[in-house]
Amino acid sequence: MEHIDDRSAPPGDAGAAGAASPVEAARSCLTSSAVCLMSPASVREQLGADEDGWARFAAHWDELGEDRYAAERGTRRLRRYGRFSLTPATGELVRLPHEPFIQPTDTNPLYETVDRHFEPLTDAFVADPLLRPLFDLLGQAAAVLDDAGRWIVKVHPFRVVATADDEGDPTPEGRHKDGVTLVSSLLVNRDNAVGGQSSVYTHDGRELLSTTLHRPGSLLLSDDRDSLHCVSPIRPMDMTQPAYRDVLVTTLTAA
Repeated sequence: MEHIDDRSAPPGDAGAAGAASPVEAARSCLTSSAVCLMSPASVREQLGADEDGWARFAAHWDELGEDRYAAERGTRRLRRYGRFSLTPATGELVRLPHEPFIQPTDTNPLYETVDRHFEPLTDAFVADPLLRPLFDLLGQAAAVLDDAGRWIVKVHPFRVVATADDEGDPTPEGRHKDGVTLVSSLLVNRDNAVGGQSSVYTHDGRELLSTTLHRPGSLLLSDDRDSLHCVSPIRPMDMTQPAYRDVLVTTLTAA
């Protein structure tokens, strides 16, 4: 098992590939171990994100809606949801009609086969210049897992909030899978938070990687077909102020 703190780690497993490009290194990691941690520097370079661009992107997290399903289990989580179709051969990206989010059988023990209704992505979020290069990066990484003619891309911007009275639980369902090909978690921002350790396991319970995403731009990728994942709760460092953890979860499924 491997425990990584991304404040001090090199570009995760992906950094071990020497002269390989970040995408090539990520593909190698996914092939060999089903999981990969990409550094903020590598990710921002791939996205062409400067400080102003990242601040603009992060501001979308102030426009999320309440997740009433998480609230029923005592967690304040805000989110939106949207779907796209990405064709690797042509680069065509199409926004798909909004619909409820449904996870398939044998994936998420709390919510599988349940229609969950979330607010759609805002037009400003969809038009953000960082979103398309992120999809391209994920599509290139996922290509090592499946030679898909088309990817269904599902996009979930999340904010988990914790206070002195209530910890914030990003995954109240515990270890689970999403029923997709590739699952990714991009840390957008965190403020006043401790905890939030992301862990990836084999189906028989062996830990593949545990890491706390501290630095905005850190990107965790895993082969969802061969692994389970979860995130530990967050708590405030300063108990007089709320804690926030803003993450963009993006999944790709071969269509």
